[in-house]
Amino acid sequence: MTGRVTGLVTGLVTPRVNGADLARRFHHEVVEPLVRGEFGDVPLVAGRFGGGSDVLGHDDDVSADHDWGLRTTLLVPAGPPVARFLQDALPAEFAGHPVRFPTTWDGSARHRVEVATVEDFVRARLGVGPQDPWSVADWLSFTGQAVLELRAGPVFADDEGRWEELRRRLTWYPDDVWRYLVASAWKQLEQELPFVGRTGSRGDDLGSRVIAARLGEVAVRLGLLLDRTWAPYAKWLGTAAAAAPGGRVLPALSRALRAQDWREREDALCAALEDLLAHQRDVLGGPARATGPFHDRPFRGVVEHLAEDVLAPVTDPAVRALPLGAGSVEGFVRAVDVLVRPDLRRALAAGLTDGTAR
Repeated sequence: MTGRVTGLVTGLVTPRVNGADLARRFHHEVVEPLVRGEFGDVPLVAGRFGGGSDVLGHDDDVSADHDWGLRTTLLVPAGPPVARFLQDALPAEFAGHPVRFPTTWDGSARHRVEVATVEDFVRARLGVGPQDPWSVADWLSFTGQAVLELRAGPVFADDEGRWEELRRRLTWYPDDVWRYLVASAWKQLEQELPFVGRTGSRGDDLGSRVIAARLGEVAVRLGLLLDRTWAPYAKWLGTAAAAAPGGRVLPALSRALRAQDWREREDALCAALEDLLAHQRDVLGGPARATGPFHDRPFRGVVEHLAEDVLAPVTDPAVRALPLGAGSVEGFVRAVDVLVRPDLRRALAAGLTDGTAR
């Protein structure tokens, strides 16, 4: 077990022990002294990287029931048997927490200091190495969660500056790719916004709600794109959006999802899109309005050419050759077993580029 805690409070739950802070203490007081003592001045990169709510700073008392505890990452050059050494050298517990414990992916009780090379650790999340040239297809294959597993957690050691260099490279998308992703989000909204009203007007309230919910996620992701903020996986998507400037659209989106009538639902969605466009005008420019009448029907749609106008300044031929509306892999794939596999994401991204951006 990982030191499960009880006595949860109602409302906002705060952790009794922050996982990242616990990992920092464990590294500096135990792991690093042992490794330095055995292997000398071997260059280290260390921190709380990878998966886990504590990497994003969101762990609470509920998080402690599985896969939580003394988890750190130690990246070293290939060769020294650091992992095997730590298995024998680490103590049984630290700060009242067991050092060796099972997880949902490994039922054996072993230490959770993940030891790897920088190259292998990065490649396991992005599918490419930290020094490789990254193509348009590579950028489209990255998920925000994969990037956050490298960028979000605290750094405990970076002896040669390699982690700082990687994080600087992962600050944000290249500008042309960014514009393409924003344009694709608008295209997705354009393609289905009128269906919120059309389905509702036919008495299909469930269909209207399903479409509204899907467009709500597109809108949330668009807000994060405009804020230049990497999107975490689904559990923390709303939390990330609420903390970002684009989170100002969330009240309107909440009204859309609560609405009992399709007209109210459509009005709230359109209000959220107008707020997003107002934000976009500050960073990328845009027209005066995001939505308007849909032909002669009593429904609303995204105004014509909004997506195309966002894409117009793009000069990279590999980006211009992409199908507008597809976006990144995480924008059109919802299967978790695909999103966590860099090889599958890269295969899908290569299909999008059709060889033009490899």
